[in-house]
Amino acid sequence: MPLIIVPTPVGNLEDMTLRGLRELREADVIACEDTRRTLRLLNHFEIKKPLVSCHEHNETERVEPLMARLAAGERVALVSDAGTPGLSDPGAIMIRAAIERGFPVDALPGANALLPALLLSGAEMESFIFVGFLKGKDEEKRKRLEELRTLRETLVFYISPHRLFKELALIASVLGDRRASLVREISKVHQESIRGTLLTFCDTMPEEKIRGEFVCVIEGAAEEIRCDESWRDEAAAMARAGEATKDIAASLAAKHGVNRNAIKKFIIENCPREE
Repeated sequence: MPLIIVPTPVGNLEDMTLRGLRELREADVIACEDTRRTLRLLNHFEIKKPLVSCHEHNETERVEPLMARLAAGERVALVSDAGTPGLSDPGAIMIRAAIERGFPVDALPGANALLPALLLSGAEMESFIFVGFLKGKDEEKRKRLEELRTLRETLVFYISPHRLFKELALIASVLGDRRASLVREISKVHQESIRGTLLTFCDTMPEEKIRGEFVCVIEGAAEEIRCDESWRDEAAAMARAGEATKDIAASLAAKHGVNRNAIKKFIIENCPREE
């Protein structure tokens, strides 16, 4: 029997589709991120089914038991706490395992935070890149951002509230202070799209708005960001004025979207300091 990927509401329970409800009712077992969250959803729609936890810390060990259920002819529904499993949520490991072993897999269309945020941002939508959550330590995140820095496509990030300002500052230090939109509380009563730039958010965002996970939609690189070398003249002038190399690098990286190390290297090689 198949593995069915069932999106669940990211906020408003009315976003649950009729087909999604039917699949949950017909499932023999539901694999879910948090059994307590899924149980509340099922109780709301008066559905009673056995639940198996399948989250980021145990998904790998859940593969064999759930594959055994599929092999025995059971119908397994896969859900996350909110949105579509596998899309910056647990589920991808389970989906790949089912496909590799030849079990039928079906994915229902439905709720996610990505597309509503992109639409609400007003950003260029002809082509975009979904980044999701930046992973790893700061240096790993910087490396990933460097890969994205010159791309013309709109960039879409997920950001947790407790890391919001730190993450925005980190992104701006590599990409430059670009126009962006922060979308929060998607499909809920207080849904809001806040438009500005990466660094102005850090100065103007009131504490009471930092609730729930954010989707950050950022404009792609302009052509001049890819080829503009005017930062070199600014770096030289700032170095002559006696500013510290690290301060120059931080300032120009945010302004021009240039890698900090490239700026430091230019200063060291081309702007000798007086002894």
